[in-house]
Amino acid sequence: MARLHSRKKGKSGSQKPLEKKSPNWLVADGRQIEEKIAALAKEGKRESEIGRILRDTLGVTSTKFVLGKKISQILAEQKLAPSYPADLIDLIRRAVNLRKHIKSNSRDTANKTKLVHIESKIKRLVKYYRGKKLPAKWKYEPEKAALLVK
Repeated sequence: MARLHSRKKGKSGSQKPLEKKSPNWLVADGRQIEEKIAALAKEGKRESEIGRILRDTLGVTSTKFVLGKKISQILAEQKLAPSYPADLIDLIRRAVNLRKHIKSNSRDTANKTKLVHIESKIKRLVKYYRGKKLPAKWKYEPEKAALLVK
């Protein structure tokens, strides 16, 4: 798949395991995994961080194979899901940091261009999530969005 803001082809991403079932060597049960997910979410960890911690500590390769549900579904059932999607918040955080950099380095034209690229990605995601995970009239405004990530 091609890259969004360059003429390069890009590289393919990682692949899921071929078998879509829980591995035999996994010793953690479903209840223990769900409790660990809830505890990590209460600590303020994001879904991707929770997945990494589960992989490294309990050996859970995929919660969907073990529990039949994704981490985001488990968090939604326990009412611990974040109010905004993680990918959107990450992009907003990058845009806020880049705005702060450009404010002190006003001649950095390369990063001004990159800021435009990041904000166009944000606007695409907002259009995708509007009405589903975002309110119907939510609009990206840099000053208000900076308050989300602080």
